[in-house]
Amino acid sequence: MADRYTARRLPRDPGPSGWLEIIGEVPAYPQLEDGITADVVVIGAGFTGLSAARRLADNDPSLSVVVLEAGHVAAGPAGRNSGFMIDLPHDLGGDSYVSNIDHDRKQITLNRKAQDFARAMAAEYAMPEEAVDPCGRINGAADRSGQNHNLEYTTHLDKLGESYTILSADDMERITGTPFYAGGLYMPGTIMLQPALYITRLARGMTTTLANRVSLYERTPALEMQRNGSGWIVQTPKGSVTAGTVIMAVNGHAESFGFYKKRLMHVFTYASMTRELDQDSMNAIGGEPKWNITPSDPMGTTIRRINGVGGNRIVVRNRWSFDASMEVTEGRVKRFARSHRESFRKRFPQLEGIDFPYQWAGRLCLSMNSVPAFGMVDTNLVSACCQNGLGTAKGTLAGMASADLVTGHRTDIVREMESGEDPKKLPPWPISSIGANSVIKFREFKARKEL
Repeated sequence: MADRYTARRLPRDPGPSGWLEIIGEVPAYPQLEDGITADVVVIGAGFTGLSAARRLADNDPSLSVVVLEAGHVAAGPAGRNSGFMIDLPHDLGGDSYVSNIDHDRKQITLNRKAQDFARAMAAEYAMPEEAVDPCGRINGAADRSGQNHNLEYTTHLDKLGESYTILSADDMERITGTPFYAGGLYMPGTIMLQPALYITRLARGMTTTLANRVSLYERTPALEMQRNGSGWIVQTPKGSVTAGTVIMAVNGHAESFGFYKKRLMHVFTYASMTRELDQDSMNAIGGEPKWNITPSDPMGTTIRRINGVGGNRIVVRNRWSFDASMEVTEGRVKRFARSHRESFRKRFPQLEGIDFPYQWAGRLCLSMNSVPAFGMVDTNLVSACCQNGLGTAKGTLAGMASADLVTGHRTDIVREMESGEDPKKLPPWPISSIGANSVIKFREFKARKEL
């Protein structure tokens, strides 16, 4: 244990996220420019951080909570993901989404607690329908092999007692308007988020209704955590927060402070969003006005058609890279955006030249053994990090669990989060980087029909 933990780098998020850009003006929060005190300081205003702040306020109304966001609310990873809040097993680190029955039943129960939290926040803060939409998702298959994977998955779902609907190629074309898909598997339990809309409305709701208990500061990165008796002083560029407890809700950025060294894999995935579709474009595509598809192979293309705030658009996500520096260039984003256009062209050749005004990269954090970086890492210093690519559900759960841990509530979520092993150590660099990117390229090659 050290007397201070200093960030050796700050988060960088290349490319503006279309999710945030299309929702219009959002509230601005002040930059911290003074020394203040709080009972708990939460570092990070994403799914984890905001869930932690709200849970703290619910668990103990006497607490004062300060949330520090390095950039702007929803401009970071929380506002860059594809918005699938999935209840069922969905291991991005494996060759399939499936684990074992007992483990999966526990995870489903926990994931649905995260969904319940999101539903409750949407209702309390009167969020638009597309912010939290319990419409389910489709696992799309580009060929017979992919549909066979879907059918194998249904055997697992039968054992779990979960409902589903098998979709034919005709069903998929009716829904999406494209003959690209050979079949699909509809699972009704997924909640679809407009991630930036959800995060900005959650932040606004909390800081309005709980203004005397929860404060939020933007453009206020935590630069250093210095021990102060049994508590901490968190230094920021222009101020500081003296607090009894710190919750790090920073995903892979925890390693920047010296925690979980060489145990976290920093991965980027990439997405593009079309311009708003006019009536002619919508007529040319056909299909339903909104749908959501994950690929039968985890390395394939995730695609959504959205309809609501910001208009009717299509979002394409694929391609991955391992970057231990936690940084990628704008050039990389533009290069992978060409892959998105090609994926779009294969599905909708009638709109081949459509404009994609938004392209971005999103940071993920994975561990080799698919476990979180969760728990008390020093006196009154909690890590709620490493969501393994499932930040909507896992991040929400980590935030809830960290708040429960801080307030002494030994909930099922805390027990489950603490029950696993620590993230495994990675091979030494550059073997880890070369190996990870080689695996990514190989798996993308295997999934090429799904791209």
